[in-house]
Amino acid sequence: MRKVIGIGETVLDIIFKNERPVSAVPGGSVYNGIISLGRAGVPAAFISEVGDDRIGRRTVDFLKENGVDASNVNMFKGSKSPVSLAFLNDNNDAEYIFYKDHPHDRLDYICPEINRDDIVMLGSYYAVNPVIRPQVAALMNHARSNGAIIYYDVNFRSSHANEVMKLTPNILENFEYADIVRGSHDDFKVMYKMDTSDKVYNSEISFYCKKFIYTNGAQPVELHAEGGFRKSYPVTATSTVSTIGAGDNFNAGLVYGMMRYGVTRDVIDRGLSEELWDKVIECAQKFSANCCKSIDNSIDKEFGEAMRKEALQAG
Repeated sequence: MRKVIGIGETVLDIIFKNERPVSAVPGGSVYNGIISLGRAGVPAAFISEVGDDRIGRRTVDFLKENGVDASNVNMFKGSKSPVSLAFLNDNNDAEYIFYKDHPHDRLDYICPEINRDDIVMLGSYYAVNPVIRPQVAALMNHARSNGAIIYYDVNFRSSHANEVMKLTPNILENFEYADIVRGSHDDFKVMYKMDTSDKVYNSEISFYCKKFIYTNGAQPVELHAEGGFRKSYPVTATSTVSTIGAGDNFNAGLVYGMMRYGVTRDVIDRGLSEELWDKVIECAQKFSANCCKSIDNSIDKEFGEAMRKEALQAG
């Protein structure tokens, strides 16, 4: 059976509205998407690290409660789990403050079994952090050697803008390993000072990876692929409670769609048809829209169950 393996940071998100805390939920860029995939019935595992504290234990338990294999999440003695404060504005977009008390970044894990057609998800600073680069690169190399599909979400925050030059070799290597690259308008404004998908794809992405998805909030999703294929997908207007996990769950929905509609290594290599792209992008948008309807970072359990049943009936 195919499965999804995610690797990324963990953090406790404490969410504020009108300067008052309204929620606290385990999170992290890839973590949020993996929780959604678990809720949608997709076999999933997560690789990460947590502190040996109450937050760390809750983070691991939350994975297990949502059907995710947490055996490769290491708990380090003498360290505290990271916390972020997310302040929602009038549009329910978040401004973040991060608190991290690890003595230093570490990543110690036994690589889970990765087979052909499995999907590996990675993204954000965790995917380019120089301190754990050898471990992350080894995972991608192992995945590629075994015929897995690699999905990379750039998710480059403005707080790391002064590190772009230093991190560029790792970013480019990720582009080269990846089968699909997804990034937002904000990511590429920070990294390259470019504000259109065409500029980003033609000058920075296409040489390394042919499949590229560009998101920009409520603006249309822009897709680029091999052979000059390009298509825009309008975003349906929806009332939002929080946009914190919108991009993370777009990723989860796209990966769910790839699993549901049989996007295998062979399909990746020969290129997806327009009809197949339409289906997986639709799943991505559904997951993202559902996440925005609640204060949580992932799709709700009812929606996840509905997606699980749909996939079973279709399969």
